[in-house]
Amino acid sequence: LFPGAFNCCTKISEEIPKGILQRVERFEIQKADGLCHLEAVILYIEDKKFCVSPQIKRVKKWMKKMKHKIHRRKPHVRKQRRTRITKKKGQKQ
Repeated sequence: LFPGAFNCCTKISEEIPKGILQRVERFEIQKADGLCHLEAVILYIEDKKFCVSPQIKRVKKWMKKMKHKIHRRKPHVRKQRRTRITKKKGQKQ
C-alpha cells in the first residue's frame, strides 16, 4: 500500500560501536515527517542497514567529519559538444 513505509526505521539504537562507523559506505538522514515517525540516521554497511539515533554525540561528530568524504551518487550528466554552424556559399538565412 505504502511503498515508502517499508524503508522507514521503526527502531533506533542509542549506542553504536566505533568499528561500525569505520565501515559505513554511505548514510541517509530520516526525518520524522510523513510516513516515517522517527528521526534516525541510516548507516549502510555492505548489504545491511543500521538505524541509530541522530542525538548520539559520536554519530553527530562522525557525520560532520564524513559529510564531504562519503561519495553521494549523482546522476551522470554528459556534456554536449558545441557544434559550429557554418554557412554554405550562396545560402541565405
